[in-house]
Amino acid sequence: MGVSKTQLFNTQQNELAVVAKVLAHPARVAILQYISQQDACICSDLVEETGLAQATISQHLAEIKKIGLLKGNFQGKNLCYCIDKDRWIALQNLFTNFFTRIGKQCYT
Repeated sequence: MGVSKTQLFNTQQNELAVVAKVLAHPARVAILQYISQQDACICSDLVEETGLAQATISQHLAEIKKIGLLKGNFQGKNLCYCIDKDRWIALQNLFTNFFTRIGKQCYT
């Protein structure tokens, strides 16, 4: 496989690509939707909600955490997750700016 040459692109382009890649998996979208409807979420809740194995859920959570969308804390033995509101807003703005700028010149 070839090198992606990310150094050829600016910070925003690279960030959009990384975030879009993480959000491109339907299980991750489902996880974020579920967590966004809770005050906090214990990982075992996600297993019941999605029907995916615990290990699979953990892998998806790790990918979502890499882009900063999740905060987690321990409640007893359980790790509870919630969406990082500041990061969520920052990503909303990043995508809104991208789609707004692209759309202005490209309508047919």
